Formats: sequence, structure tokens, C-alpha cells
Amino acid sequence: MIDSAAIRTRLADVRARIERAAGRARRDPASVRLVAVSKTFPADAVRAAADAGQLDFGENKVQEALQKIEQTSDLPIRWHLVGHLQSNKTKKVGRFDMIHSVDDAALAAKVDEAARAAGRRIELLAQVDLARETTKHGAAEDALPAIFDAARAAQAAPLVGLMLLPPAVDDPDAARPYFRELRAVRERLLAHGVDAFMLRELSMGMSHDFEVAVEEGSTLVRVGTAIFGGRSYVRS
Repeated sequence: MIDSAAIRTRLADVRARIERAAGRARRDPASVRLVAVSKTFPADAVRAAADAGQLDFGENKVQEALQKIEQTSDLPIRWHLVGHLQSNKTKKVGRFDMIHSVDDAALAAKVDEAARAAGRRIELLAQVDLARETTKHGAAEDALPAIFDAARAAQAAPLVGLMLLPPAVDDPDAARPYFRELRAVRERLLAHGVDAFMLRELSMGMSHDFEVAVEEGSTLVRVGTAIFGGRSYVRS
């Protein structure tokens, strides 16, 4: 049973925390987009958040996302794929509005092909690997110029920024150096000649550290637990 009132309350709290964090950084709160990550939660939870005014929703897995997209097709909401995208799943991504996890030029080209086939525009973010954790995906910084160079040929899936998954830390402030480094990566790409339009978004910050991310320039925060509550994972 979904507690719609609790979701509404938590959503309002997250929005207020974003506003305060933006104020501390002297930023316009409207420059930060909240993506409610609904992975493992049913479509009714999405509906509850949408009823409270939430527009952007994120999922980690393509198949789970497609089911919820179908179940909520009557709602005026936007869908983000925030988890890793396998190249053999790219033909199924035509229903997304943004994909946060592109980590090579070939993958970006395949998504562009899928977007054209679906008659859709799908914005892409290049996932950057700064911590070199073997359990996470992402492109090394020295691979990014080639990805952006190739992306200039995109017809329906433009690259519009960068995404980061920092190491899991107990203290949110310990993630701050990674957020600052992603901003520095953007500056170096701009110096390399990448168009500013292709670097306008920074997707960084999750439930435990989104306020720090906002202070450091995030334009997209991916928040799940702080909105929907704790998750129960079923082991197969």
C-alpha cells in the first residue's frame, strides 16, 4: 500500500532542502531539476509523486522503466534512465527523455539511431569515471573529447552534459571533491573546444548528498529514498 501523503511530505522536504542549498550557493533554485528515482517502487508511487507536482522520474533498468512508462502513459511526466545502459538494450530506449549513463561514442550513436527510429529527441549525458571504481561504469576523462566529437553528428540524441557517481561515503561532504572535479572536467572540455550547449547539465547528487551537489553546481539531482522511502530488494 502506497502512502501518498508520506510521499508528498518527503517530496516537499526535498524541494525545500534543494532551495536552501541553492540559496547557500547563491543559485536560482529553478536551475536545479529534481529527478525522483522510482526504482523498485510501483507505478502507484510514481502517480503519488506526480500528483504532488513531480515531473521528472528516473529508473535504473530499462525493462522496469518501460513497464512503468506504460502504466503511467496518461501522466505528463518525463522519464530518465539513470542506470547503466547495455548496448544490446539501446533499441528499447525510445520512450526515455534523457539517458544519464552514456560512456562511449558507439553507445551514443546507437541511442541516436533508436531515437530517430522512435521519432523522439533523447538528451544524453556522458557518465564520467573519476574514482576508477571497478564496480561502476563511466568514461575516463581522456576518453571524453572523442565522445563529444562523435556526438556532434547526432540527429536525435544530443549530448547535453555530464553525470557522476562518486564513491559511497557516510559523510556527504566527502563527496564534495568529486563534484568539484566534475565541474573542473567541464571547464577542461570547454577549453578543448566542446560547445557549451553540450555541457549545460551536471547530473550529480543522490539522496544522501544532493545538498552538497547543489552547492557545487549540480543541475540534476537523482533522489529516490528521500522521496519514496527505504527499498526492499527481493533476492532471486
